[in-house]
Amino acid sequence: MAASAKRARVMGRSKKLGHCICDPRKPCPCELFIAKNVCLCAGERVENAAPSGKPPALTKLVKNAGCASKIPPAELAGILSRLPQIEDSRVLVGTATADDAGVFRISDDLCLVQTVDVFSPCVDDPYLFGRIAACNSLSDIYAMGGMPLTALSVIGFPIHSLSGEWMYRMLKGGQDVMTGAGVAIIGGHSINDEEIKFGYAVTGVIRPDRIVTNAGARPGDVLILTKKIGTGIISFAAQMGRASTEAIREIGESMATLNRAAAGVMLECGATACTDVTGFGLLGHLFQLARESKVSVDLWANAVPTFSGVEELARQGAVSGAAERNREYASHAVAVAEGVPEWAVGVLYDAQTSGGLLIAFPEDRAGEALAKLRAAGCGAATVVGRVAGTSEGRITVKNKEECSQTSGCSRAKEDAATAQPADSGKPCCSGGQQPERNNAIECCSASADGSAVGGAAAGNAEAAFRQFMGKAFSPGALDVLQKEITTIALSVAVQCEPCLTIHVEKARGMGVSDAEITEAAWMGVAFGGCKAMMFWGSMAGKLGIS
Repeated sequence: MAASAKRARVMGRSKKLGHCICDPRKPCPCELFIAKNVCLCAGERVENAAPSGKPPALTKLVKNAGCASKIPPAELAGILSRLPQIEDSRVLVGTATADDAGVFRISDDLCLVQTVDVFSPCVDDPYLFGRIAACNSLSDIYAMGGMPLTALSVIGFPIHSLSGEWMYRMLKGGQDVMTGAGVAIIGGHSINDEEIKFGYAVTGVIRPDRIVTNAGARPGDVLILTKKIGTGIISFAAQMGRASTEAIREIGESMATLNRAAAGVMLECGATACTDVTGFGLLGHLFQLARESKVSVDLWANAVPTFSGVEELARQGAVSGAAERNREYASHAVAVAEGVPEWAVGVLYDAQTSGGLLIAFPEDRAGEALAKLRAAGCGAATVVGRVAGTSEGRITVKNKEECSQTSGCSRAKEDAATAQPADSGKPCCSGGQQPERNNAIECCSASADGSAVGGAAAGNAEAAFRQFMGKAFSPGALDVLQKEITTIALSVAVQCEPCLTIHVEKARGMGVSDAEITEAAWMGVAFGGCKAMMFWGSMAGKLGIS
């Protein structure tokens, strides 16, 4: 590149100072000038800074992808704890509870809800990254039950070494999402930075009586996660060239999906608490929810939905350092049960970008909520645990199983959204009482009038029967949902009232509609004949099915 008057003037100053005037850490001439005869300080650009039609691989330009680029939560919490608390009666939700957004009352019936979120690229395409950044920033507002109104963009970009075209594409992707969400971008701030960073500060509104925080979960509540997890693992693997094209596509689609529909269902179905799952991982954010709600939580590791290839990558050790930092933050409150593999724990700590909402619903609304979430387009929505009791924020990670074979059924494993805790000293089916709603085994080891069979006298035979039932109701060629629907038909065919009651409740908890339950019941009538038809006719009303 030919020398210019500007180059001579700029380099003359730099040489006189002995330091580059744009980056005083470097000498003049710098390594780039020596290698490529280009002076960035004089406005010159390297050839690959110009757009070529193919965007650069953004994730190759950063050290940590997506929300894995955030400051470790344990270190952040330690620093923030030293700051004085804000004493202002208008602040309804502030920094003290580590919630998703702040809430500031401006009148008796209206509050501002505000958040900011900025992170490095988690995908290679600039336009898609912009969309994801917008979705991620809006998620904090949705998680509180608010309506976003305005946004300010915040961007760090290496404008001297990368074409401004890619910055434009990032901003355009974000603007398209914000426009679609009804949010006006009213300004922003940019920094010439060596690593790309992008996000938004978002302001919305919310009514004081409609605020959903991370502090309201109650014992008995059911936990529903609205998106799959594993974005951090896939992004990390992609940086090393180990992620499949399909996995990259899948996480991109999920991260670029707004949590707006899920937030609508959250409000409609009376959620008690919520948080979005982002940089601190599922366990990190669940720890904050449990701590602020002062509850203990059972998280079912094998029920948590994950993206394609996540398990295999996690088994290979492809879990980024962000997961270790999240583990350091929350592990003191987490107990991992026997049988949960180490790779699965790594996935639960994996830093997510633009993840789903983790919502606590009252038990009697969980089935309705799950069905409405799926109908609203949240196809991955899944029951992943329950609030077990009160504590200072304890989490037990366990596998969701039919029944514990080692405890003689003294503590049955939860198997549905409507599961209840079993007394530690009580057998699964207590004599003379309606079977407790813990799992299918309790129902199917009861007689038609609800009394228990077996008991201590059954001895090894009872244990063997329970073991058989556990295997029968475990996922196999048919998943648990299909087996529940089949069991409804069988309950009608054999006219077992407690069986039908329990399995209808369980099916509802899994999102099965009353129309599907009715159709399954009539399959039972088809095989059970007139008595089954009379039985179903009497039971439908008791179950609230018209």
